[in-house]
Order: sequence, then structure tokens, then C-alpha cells
Amino acid sequence: MTKISTRSPFDLLIHIGIILALVGVLFLGFFFVYLPFTTNHGQTITVPDVTKMSLNEVQTFLGDRNLRYEVTTDCTFVAGAEPLTVYAQYPRPNTKVKEGRKVYLTLIKRVPPTVGMPDLINLTYRSAELNLRSAGLVVGERKYVPDVAKNAVLGQFYNGKEIVAGTPVPKGAKIDLEIGDGLGSTIFEVPNVIGKPLDEAVTIIVGSDLKVGTKISVDDPEKEVGTVVRQKPEARPGERIRVGEKIDLWVVGPIEPD
Repeated sequence: MTKISTRSPFDLLIHIGIILALVGVLFLGFFFVYLPFTTNHGQTITVPDVTKMSLNEVQTFLGDRNLRYEVTTDCTFVAGAEPLTVYAQYPRPNTKVKEGRKVYLTLIKRVPPTVGMPDLINLTYRSAELNLRSAGLVVGERKYVPDVAKNAVLGQFYNGKEIVAGTPVPKGAKIDLEIGDGLGSTIFEVPNVIGKPLDEAVTIIVGSDLKVGTKISVDDPEKEVGTVVRQKPEARPGERIRVGEKIDLWVVGPIEPD
């Protein structure tokens, strides 16, 4: 049997070259043949946009595209949006991924969380709006009423009922506001309540879109207790009053606190 001699330097170089060639072939084969084959190199899919889809639609839609999905635990609530639909996804739409990649979905909650009603009384309308937005609430109807505090919030209402600060309300709820319009734009003659019982005088004043001011107790033995004997401003000819202003009353006898 003939043996290859490696005694000469030339023969040794030939053997080293053969070994290096084999190592190079194995190296290139691993990175450019085996590895791309086992990892589906170059076989990518464009992630579709599944936001606003229901879970049933997502399952079919992603399954047809060789993608999987998983619903995350950080679901959110969006006022006016369809519950149990996709709000956000990762990877984002149009991202290139490999087949079988999992898409993580954030769904919209069915039941909104509750938030504490902020105190808006005496705030300006602009400040009240910012406070509501910060709490996740929105401004509903605005009703302007006669009051010297122009653009100030005088009342806050939810579902037609007055709501106090701190009361839990659903996030995204509409809060109706009662807002002062200043002194009002209507000017008319001062109503005359002299000689009227206090309760009747109050009814006349409030019914005229005015306010009862200070009630002062006086003694007058010739008048019945509870009778109004003086008012300010007086109801004299030419005396005018603006909507929202106050009328002070002098009343015979003790006055019960409001």
C-alpha cells in the first residue's frame, strides 16, 4: 500500500490547505445553507392592522396569515368604542416578522372603571373643563343662569342629578354644568314686595330671576310678624334692576336661618 509522504515541506502545506478548505466549506455551508433553511431565512410576513377588530375576526384574520395572537392583561377603556375589540397591537401594523410570530393584543374593556368626581364649583368653565378631562370625564350640556360670577361653575350634574365631589362616576361620563352668565342682559323694573309675607316675597323675587339678599329683622308692632316692610333697591318709578342681582329685605320679627 502506497503511503502519502508528508516528510517534505511541500506535502505538509498541501495537507494544511486541504484541511483549511474543508473547514471553509463547512463554515459557509452552516451559515448560508443550514442556518437559513432551519430559520426560514427571508420568509417574512407583513403584520396586518387588526385594531378595531373583534376577537373572532382576529382569530380568523391572523390564522390565515400564519400568525398567532395573545391578549395582554393591560386592557383599557375608551368611551364610545366597541367593547372587546382590539385597541392596540404589538408588533405594530406593517412590521416585517417571521411566520408563526405571536401578535400581542390590547382589548377595550366592556365595563368602564370609575373615577372620583372632581369639585368644579366656583371654578371657571375653562378650569372645570381641564379638570374633567384630567379625570377622564367630558363636558356634557352647559346651562347658563343669571349670576354675578360670569363663566363660573355654579352646579355639576350627572344623569340629571346634582353630584357632589368625590362621588364615583364611570370614566368617560358626561358631566353637565350650570354656569353663571354675569349679571344677565335683561333689565326691568324692580318688583314691589313691600307688605308681602316673606315667603311670598321670596317667591316673587326668585320668579323674576333675581336673588334674595340680606334679610334684616326689624320691630313694627303695627305689622304682622314675617311681613316685609322695606326693600333695597326700592320699587320706585324709574328704578331698574338687572337679572341676577339681589334685593335686600327688612322683615318684621325674628328671621329663621336659611
